[in-house]
Amino acid sequence: MTSPGPSSQSPRGAAVRPWRARLVPAFVFAVSVGILVVAALLKPSPSGMGTHQNLGLPPCGMLEVTGLPCPTCGYTTATTLAVQGHIIEAFIVQPGGALFTLATAMAVLVSGWALLTGMSLSALGNLIWRPATIWMVGGIVMAAWVYKLVVVVAQ
Repeated sequence: MTSPGPSSQSPRGAAVRPWRARLVPAFVFAVSVGILVVAALLKPSPSGMGTHQNLGLPPCGMLEVTGLPCPTCGYTTATTLAVQGHIIEAFIVQPGGALFTLATAMAVLVSGWALLTGMSLSALGNLIWRPATIWMVGGIVMAAWVYKLVVVVAQ
């Protein structure tokens, strides 16, 4: 008797991926949902930075030493604002954090679909881990940091 290979056929003829193939989508789904749930429970800092301290994390070391925010200052606050429905305010506080939140929400949808259907995330992973995509994300982070620096210095 032969055992089925990496995938077998469902009664309707569609390929069914084994449970191990669903581990990556399950992990991405759990982490993404976790981020959004934690953000929904936090109280955003009115200063636009420091919301992460509600999680018991220390203040930003760069901000304490230099008086200038680090590249990710404001991400937790922006994520908290966006999840709580204050999208425009999230973009004002930290555009990179607001975009991170949108990407996290999309990750919930895509990984949830992959988890339910058995779809592989490898094609999406190959698209994301291209040098051009990594440079683009790095550029967004840097542009958002410059924006945050300008906002903090202007205060």
